[in-house]
This record gives sequence, structure tokens and C-alpha cells, in this order.
Amino acid sequence: MTSRDGGDTAWVLDPILEVPHVVAAVLLTRDGLVRGYTDALSQASGERVAAITSTVQGACRTAAAAFADREGAEIRQVVIESDHGYVLIVPTDHGTCVAAYGDTEVRLDLLAHRVHSQVARLGEKAMAAAPRGVDGGASA
Repeated sequence: MTSRDGGDTAWVLDPILEVPHVVAAVLLTRDGLVRGYTDALSQASGERVAAITSTVQGACRTAAAAFADREGAEIRQVVIESDHGYVLIVPTDHGTCVAAYGDTEVRLDLLAHRVHSQVARLGEKAMAAAPRGVDGGASA
């Protein structure tokens, strides 16, 4: 049940799969590029989920801003409930997003807790990365 990608994202996605009835998870950039996905998805499905998730986030930011009569809004999470189960989308502070899918038996509170925990771990790892200089290279 490890994640399939060119980098190392298993540490982010595999703990999400430990929640009973979670079927799949994807790590993506805010603009919809796949960073990693779990074995339940094919590459094409992972890419499709990432693209759709990016679009859903954008629509939700726009809707939240419109309801609040504001220029913009940051989304903390998006939950989609369907007759097949739940999709939980949680963006990070550094331009990525974790999306997870659980079947109808998943406990949404446990799924949300685990996804938010992994998003926090992503943030900690990003903060621990070497600072970048103005030109994009590592600073001394």
C-alpha cells in the first residue's frame, strides 16, 4: 500500500491508509500536479484526481469568499460526501494538498484527524528545509 511516484511521499500517504476503510490518497500541488499517490490508483487516476481536486479547491475558495463577501478565502478542508463514501481535501501552507478517499464505512473524524496530522508533518518538514536565497539557491 505504498505510494507510487518519483519521490518519497510514502511517509505522508501510508499513515492515512492505516485508517480503516480508507481506500486511496493523493499528494498534489495546489495547481493539480501529482506528487504521489497510493496503490489503489493507477497513474491516470492519480493525475485525474489531482486535477479535479485542484479545481474543487479553487471553486471552494471562491465560494467561501463570495459567501463572506470578501476578496479571497483560504480553505482549511473540503469534505465531499457521496453514495460511495467521502473525499477529504486538506491544503497545506506551502502549496501542496492531501486528498483522501474513504468508503461509506470510514469514520470521517478519524480520517480528518490523520490527514490533518500528516499535513502538519509536511509543514514541519518544509520548515526544516534549508532556507532559500533570493535567487532560489540555498543560502549560506
